[in-house]
Amino acid sequence: MDKQSYIDKLKKMHYRIVGKHQHSAVSVCHWTKEDLVRDRCCYKSSFYGIDSSRCLQMTPCIYCQQKCVFCWRYQPASAEWLPKKMKWDDPEEIVEGSVDAQRKLLTGYGGNEKCDKKKLAEAQHPNQAAISLAGEPTLYPKIGGLIEEFHKRKYTTFLVTNGLLPERLAEITLPTQLYLSLDAPNEEVHKKINVPMVPDSWERINKTLELFPSLDTRKVIRITLVKGWNDFAPEEYAKLIAKSNADFVEVKAYMFIGASRQRMSIDNMPRHHEVKAFAEKVGEELGYSLAGEQEASRVVLFSSGEKSGMI
Repeated sequence: MDKQSYIDKLKKMHYRIVGKHQHSAVSVCHWTKEDLVRDRCCYKSSFYGIDSSRCLQMTPCIYCQQKCVFCWRYQPASAEWLPKKMKWDDPEEIVEGSVDAQRKLLTGYGGNEKCDKKKLAEAQHPNQAAISLAGEPTLYPKIGGLIEEFHKRKYTTFLVTNGLLPERLAEITLPTQLYLSLDAPNEEVHKKINVPMVPDSWERINKTLELFPSLDTRKVIRITLVKGWNDFAPEEYAKLIAKSNADFVEVKAYMFIGASRQRMSIDNMPRHHEVKAFAEKVGEELGYSLAGEQEASRVVLFSSGEKSGMI
């Protein structure tokens, strides 16, 4: 599959491609829609105080160095054209284009009688950027400038990374909250579940874990728990997480949705009580305490106690 075919596929899936070089994208989050129509919010609302209806879900790079088996996003069949052949848009262009794209995607809600019109008006002016839509955001070489641009506009920013570019994380303007996806307790499982296209990927993830204590921002380790794939060895996860001195650990169930259904089965989706039991074992090993949970999203939050939950 070539680059344009991949982009065309994303458009059919209701992504808005942003910028003249077509490497950024926006898609309205399920929980943004739920907040507008049913007054139901994302777990990030109860965990961290995020306003779901004003959250902008975007990415400055639709490409990734991994092909995680559980990823529900559509994945390109080839990575031959990234990233060295890419031309990159400037941060200001991406931010402005992303907000415009979000507004256009929300246009139809004005005619929905169930939609909260006050929230819809507020949604035209997002105040939180979830830099985690698809791909790997740190592949965008100006990611620090992008975060700065959002902060100039008084946004909070959540950046989710796979940790394969520790050298970039070491030099960027830091987001309000930095997530590292840690989906394996060891290298063998990492290669099976994350399917990295980078030969030294496990070493890079460990470098990111070791870098984390020096980064002066709120830090979260996120584990996507896939039944039968990575739902074991909590003590090994704890040893890795201990390197990071993370403020929070989120353990969330894999959900049988999107493109992941081509590779996984519904049996790979753990129940909430299974997620919580596993998270409790990791928390006990770390000395972290339960700080929150949301059964609808099958997610559990553990805290080191060093920082408050709300941003």
